Amino acid sequence: MSIKLEHVNYIYSADTAYEKQALKDICLEIPHGQFVGIIGHTGSGKSTLIQHLNGLIRATSGTVYYNGENIYADGYNMKELRSQVGLVFQYPEHQLFEVDVLKDVCFGPKNQGFSEKECEERAREALKLVGLKEKYYEQSPFELSGGQKRRVAIAGVLAMCPKVLVLDEPTAGLDPKGRDEILDQIAYLHKTSDMTVILVSHSMEDIAKYVDRIIVMNHGEVMFDDVPKRVFSHYKELESVGLAAPQVTYIMHELKENGLDVSVHATTIEEAADEIMAAVTKKEKTE
Repeated sequence: MSIKLEHVNYIYSADTAYEKQALKDICLEIPHGQFVGIIGHTGSGKSTLIQHLNGLIRATSGTVYYNGENIYADGYNMKELRSQVGLVFQYPEHQLFEVDVLKDVCFGPKNQGFSEKECEERAREALKLVGLKEKYYEQSPFELSGGQKRRVAIAGVLAMCPKVLVLDEPTAGLDPKGRDEILDQIAYLHKTSDMTVILVSHSMEDIAKYVDRIIVMNHGEVMFDDVPKRVFSHYKELESVGLAAPQVTYIMHELKENGLDVSVHATTIEEAADEIMAAVTKKEKTE
């Protein structure tokens, strides 16, 4: 199961004075099971790109395939696609509207035609997956904290049992503890379920810690598409387009320049700690 984009272009307000090309000849494939990070400065095309993945936006030209099928083909079941490719928006609490948490999470499965019993079973399982305690199920979602609201919104998508989970800045506005809890839960879901995860984030540290692959967007085009170590090795080029590598990257380069024999390709704190310890031990043995 994969998502494939072939020569996708998208123009906002086409044929008007406000015309703007948001995506330019995007060609990429996301195989099933990957954890993909998408980064880019504001206006780079990240959000526009992910809204093409479940047909919320139709490409001005080009084709999007899901499991080898053209989603723009006549008679294609777009409702089924959106249950398979679940999208959680930047402020997912705006998606909440029911009187209590359990009813809110039941909404998606109910629209899919499941019985009331099946809807509740799916909702409870999804809420358990995102780590929300049962004592909150009968509360209004609007009485919850920001992090709890995010969990409910993500559960609402998970209850539809998607094969692909797309998250647009899911930790925006959360404190560091709430951010880590949400991302750890998403990483756990990816590890324990048969699911592709696509994460849009402005945090290089988060991207470096969790994803297998990074797609860098710049002015509507794919600038880089590779594993984190290779993408962040281009940190000077990333800086030129308003991005940066994780702080660890800069620290490792500085240590290397000051004579410590470390790899500059460490992208997480854990990798950096291992590298520094190994380099220090090696240095002590030779002195």
